[in-house]
Amino acid sequence: MVDSWERARQVLEEAGIPPGHLATLRPLSGGTYNTVEELLLTDGRRYVLKVPPAPTVPGLTHESNLLVSEAEFYRAAAQADVPAPRVVALGSNLLMTAVPGDAWNGSLTDTEKTSLRAELGRQVARLHTITGPGFGYPSGALGPLAPNWRTAFTGMLDAVLDDARGYGARLPRPADAVARTLRAGYDALDEVTVPCLVHFDLWPGNILVDRASGPGEGEVRIGGLIDGERMFWGDPLADFVSLALLGDIKKDEAFLAGYREAGGSADFDVPALLRLALYRCYLYLIMLTETIPRAVDPAQDRWVQETVAPELVAALAEVEDLTA
Repeated sequence: MVDSWERARQVLEEAGIPPGHLATLRPLSGGTYNTVEELLLTDGRRYVLKVPPAPTVPGLTHESNLLVSEAEFYRAAAQADVPAPRVVALGSNLLMTAVPGDAWNGSLTDTEKTSLRAELGRQVARLHTITGPGFGYPSGALGPLAPNWRTAFTGMLDAVLDDARGYGARLPRPADAVARTLRAGYDALDEVTVPCLVHFDLWPGNILVDRASGPGEGEVRIGGLIDGERMFWGDPLADFVSLALLGDIKKDEAFLAGYREAGGSADFDVPALLRLALYRCYLYLIMLTETIPRAVDPAQDRWVQETVAPELVAALAEVEDLTA
């Protein structure tokens, strides 16, 4: 069994930080794939260490080398002046700075939610100004970056459908039927010509809210966007799926106002709606399939089947309607 303290000291030493300065180490919850630990040094500095699972641990095809993608996201976020961890060292593990705040939760007032969603919209718009050298996952998990979005995204869909078949995931429709429906919408992907930075996992748990160091007493701000391991270079619209997880981004007026204020384009014409439906299908396929290699408990499996599966059916129906 790996000794967490020994591993943390070794990572610090390799990063040029005296390992003897490690004062406290504690595991952080919320992750479902990597091991995450907070390191507190004697001088008050805080770091976060992410450790990938052993190569023998089952996962989805695109989950290979996730830390490469995560580091890429944080470097790009710094370029966009968006609060997020900063990369300290990347090897077999990822060492990064800690950011202030706690996961977005139900303690916020309606006024605070509105203000934070507008702030989030501005930040996401800045993220989307950062472009990459090609389309797809920078980790190389699905091969090299593609020259166009259709090639990259259809490859992403093919990979998760292959995973669903291989793991015997319970989908609401057979994988081959899902694939046929998705193919009808592929022409809309050709409208995307610039590979933009996409986080693709911006649900509330990955948005830290900081009250202690807000702009004024009692005020709140976004302390950081975390867990960028699912990032890819692609269509900015894809971020709207997790930003309105199991919901409709068009109803999030505060977010869209902030996004447009900062120069983001959020026009929901038919091709955009079709692409959004495709991206929802992709995320829901991931959520349904990962329950198998994750060996989730019965309660989580039941929630996925009762909540996510119907959303996949609805997204597939939207693809069918928009391509009829």
